[in-house]
Amino acid sequence: MAFIPWIIMGLIAAAVAKSIMDVRAGWLPTVLLAIAGSTVAGWMGALLTGNSDLPFFSLGSWVLAILGSVIVLWVFNRLTGRSKA
Repeated sequence: MAFIPWIIMGLIAAAVAKSIMDVRAGWLPTVLLAIAGSTVAGWMGALLTGNSDLPFFSLGSWVLAILGSVIVLWVFNRLTGRSKA
């Protein structure tokens, strides 16, 4: 899949990841981190599957985007100490 669809998917994944994770950052940093996570996850998924054109409406693409966003937000929370616990 191209870069622009991963950004669009990242915006949606950001909303899902923010509802899953407890992120105490503002909206813009959360969205930018989630877009980065979904883009990197899409790139890694393309490398692992050997398919550089993952479909936008594929369940696997969405799982990769959300999982990548959650992982990046989790790392952000750990590095900045911004968790409720």
